[in-house]
Amino acid sequence: MKFVDEATIEVAAGDGGNGCASFRHEKYKEFGGPDGGDGGRGGHVYAVADPSLNTLVDFRYTRRFEAHRGEHGKGSDMFGVKGDDIVLKMPVGTIIADAETGEVLHELLQPGEQVTIAKGGDGGFGNMHYKSSTNRAPRQKTPGWAGERKSLKLELKVLADVGLLGMPNAGKSTLIAAISNARPKIADYPFTTLYPNLGVVRVAPEKSFVVADVPGLIEGASEGAGLGHQFLRHLQRTRLLLHMLDVAPFDEGVDPVAQAKAIVAELKKFDAKLYEKPRWLVLNKLDMVPSEAREALVKDIVKRLKYKGPVFEISALTREGCERLVQAVYEYLAKEFRSHQEPVDVDPRFSADPRAI
Repeated sequence: MKFVDEATIEVAAGDGGNGCASFRHEKYKEFGGPDGGDGGRGGHVYAVADPSLNTLVDFRYTRRFEAHRGEHGKGSDMFGVKGDDIVLKMPVGTIIADAETGEVLHELLQPGEQVTIAKGGDGGFGNMHYKSSTNRAPRQKTPGWAGERKSLKLELKVLADVGLLGMPNAGKSTLIAAISNARPKIADYPFTTLYPNLGVVRVAPEKSFVVADVPGLIEGASEGAGLGHQFLRHLQRTRLLLHMLDVAPFDEGVDPVAQAKAIVAELKKFDAKLYEKPRWLVLNKLDMVPSEAREALVKDIVKRLKYKGPVFEISALTREGCERLVQAVYEYLAKEFRSHQEPVDVDPRFSADPRAI
């Protein structure tokens, strides 16, 4: 399925039914009085966060949604039936904004969360509504109110605890497949990842976190180069970034340090808040480096980057070092969660300066 993270739709709530002007007609009841009922309310349009969805593709081809109008009021004190509501299912993490002004109206951040995106019009009043001691035969009635009509822009930002960051072919898809239940496409050429992948990492029966893999970035991504710029927004809600570095690139003359600095520069251009997020360095593909040369290579990369945060040496292919990485990530996330409730000392090994690279 093609990943769609933006869509523009039109929604129209139902109009309210008209009120009725009627009088009671019954044998032996010469002056039965007014009995015109009110019109029914128009149907609302709701949006609900469905955790089983991960794309906005349903709104790419069907762009207009209309709720039913309310039924008109009738005589014999009969009120109109309200119009049927409609519920639009959207992925968790969807932002609903006004397409014209750009104002954010709602954010669906919790599974099952439901919001009203267009209110149905109220029904009009029938003449029985105007009956009083001084107006015993009212003939007034009012039409139903119009339902809301809106043009909305939907934007999906996936909800993940950890985001994988790096150049194409850095091994991000291999890592997410090794540590989670995600099964992304993996191949030995760049840009095999064309859309974000989410995976749940199980640390223990009741301990887990969500990791997101986005298409690889290249220099100039913030201006539109490559594919990653389309999906950088999906990293904005993560709490930790894992910057993956290919320490054994196939192409000779490729410098991993220069690549790392280029990625960080693109982050800064795209969003200052994303640049400030905690970022750990993950050196991948160490299985392709001779064991006697690994230590010197790692020290050289860290020194040239002037990086002072946590460094993890792994091989996503053989899963060497992956368990240590997973445990450290979960420990960091758990401490951060508790820190919002009460002060806690964070292990200095896992508190990196995001501007260190």
